[in-house]
Amino acid sequence: MMAYMNAESYAETVATGRAVYFSRSRKKLWRKGEESGNVQLVKSIYVDCDQDTILLKVEQIGGAACHEGYSSCFFRRVTPQGLQIEGQRVFDPAKVYKKST
Repeated sequence: MMAYMNAESYAETVATGRAVYFSRSRKKLWRKGEESGNVQLVKSIYVDCDQDTILLKVEQIGGAACHEGYSSCFFRRVTPQGLQIEGQRVFDPAKVYKKST
């Protein structure tokens, strides 16, 4: 998956060993798995040559990184015929992400 980090989310990730991102749409920290239980335990952190991109190698708990229920957020492959879905859903998002009223 790809996600955005700010200084606060990066610091919490390093301190806790669990992936924490910054949700630009919600304008708050997003602790991966806080709703689904599909947390990411950080195994190692890499920084690219420009030091402006971070790569986390994680152990994905729960089998899915994607909020649509797939193991990866990159489950749509571009083909000459259009997008093709690859893989099976690990969970049903409607059951996992119930909105409380």
